[in-house]
Order: sequence, then C-alpha cells, then structure tokens
Amino acid sequence: MNGKVYGFPIIIFSEFYIMKYLIFFLATLPLLAQKKMKPEMTEVWEPVPAMVDPGNSSTPPSDAIVLFDGTDLSQWMSAAKGGNAEWILNGDGSMTVKRGSGIETKKEFGSVQLHIEWKTPSEVKGKGQGRGNSGVFFQKVYEVQVLDSYNNVTYSNGQAASIYKQSIPLVNASRPPGVWQTYDIIFNEPKYDSEGNRLKKGSLTVFHNGVLVQNNVEIQGTSQYIGLPRLRDIETPKKIFLQDHGNPVSYRNIWLRKI
Repeated sequence: MNGKVYGFPIIIFSEFYIMKYLIFFLATLPLLAQKKMKPEMTEVWEPVPAMVDPGNSSTPPSDAIVLFDGTDLSQWMSAAKGGNAEWILNGDGSMTVKRGSGIETKKEFGSVQLHIEWKTPSEVKGKGQGRGNSGVFFQKVYEVQVLDSYNNVTYSNGQAASIYKQSIPLVNASRPPGVWQTYDIIFNEPKYDSEGNRLKKGSLTVFHNGVLVQNNVEIQGTSQYIGLPRLRDIETPKKIFLQDHGNPVSYRNIWLRKI
C-alpha cells in the first residue's frame, strides 16, 4: 500500500516482496565471494597421479598385469581339474579352447579394467547359442558373453557383448567369423559383508571393438542360464574365468589393471 506523509511517498512492502529480494541477495553472495577468490584457492597439487606409459595397440599399459601374451599359460589353470590349463597354444600369439576344459586365472582380482581379444571360428557351424560360444566371467559368476553374433539370430540378452541374461548391448558391433574382436571392460565389483549380504551392486562398462555397448550397467547378480540372478557365494574365488562351451574360440592379448 502506498501513501504520503508530509508530502513524501511511503511504500509498505508485503512479506512476499521482502522474501523475494532477500532470496535474490543471498543468491548473489556466492558470486560476489567467487569474484574475490584467487585462482590458487581452487588448485589441488597433492596427490600427484603416477606416470603410466599407455602402450599402444599391441602393448599394454606399463602398470598392467599381463594374463596372456601368447607364449605360455602360466597365469592360468584348469577350472574343472585345478591343474595346468589345457587350452591349445597356436604359435601365433593366441590360444584356443580345448573342449571340456574351461580355464581360470591363478590369482584373484577385485575391480579391474580388462582388455581381451577373441575370435570365433572361420568355418561357421551351428546357429544361435551353438555358434562360436564362450564367455568372459568376472569372479567366476558375472559373464560378458562371447558369441558369433554376425548375422546370427539369438535372444538379445545372450548375444555377443551382453551381460548374460541381464543386459542387452546398446548395439551389435560384431565382426565377421574368423576376424579378431576386442573387449575393453570396466568391472566394478559388488560389495558383500562377511555374512554374504550384498551391501552394494557392482557395474560393468563394455566397449566392443571400440564401441560402447554397456554403459555403466548395474549387475543384478550372478549370471544364470536358468532362473533369475542370485547373490554371489562369497566363498567363490574372485578369478577371471574363460568358458568352454564346446566351440573352438580363440583368445589373445589379455591384460588387466587393478582399479
């Protein structure tokens, strides 16, 4: 309400206008304070990230753990028998599945960045899940599917680069049979307490031949052929496992970095 006292205007502000201008004033305070800050006040100098040689298309980063360089299977063991890994060394830097013998790493790993190259047989046999089938398992229970998905119809959450029976890849980036393919995978492990209760779900990010196909996807549980995902048995060793599914799939250039 407006009025005059002795010829001077009087403005009576409502609570609404008082609050409006108070909020505006408070909102500008950070901007005013920021103008008074020096650049040095937002600089962080410690810690200093360690230097890492990133390598190139044929060599891993300098801080990587090499699991297979084509020369031997010393980092692997038979998943079924517990003895030496029995897959076939091809003499060209690769190894091929020997029927009846999946292999797993001797060491256990938590969260990792994994690089692995694989190739399905040039001679196409079978169809669907029976064609170039294998798998890359984290902690023996979380599978990123390996399959010949080049002009090969199967269920979408079971094709190449799927998180098996859980997450369909964003696109099908498969190359033809007999051509080398690459997975670059970021695995953040789920967290469990000592009683086997899950405290936090893990996640997977997958690049298939350089193409993003799984974008920080939450892992629902273990990969199950039949039924829904389950909680992981905390007694299961945290090993990288490569599956034998009866097809002569080949692998090469396998390395990882701990996260």
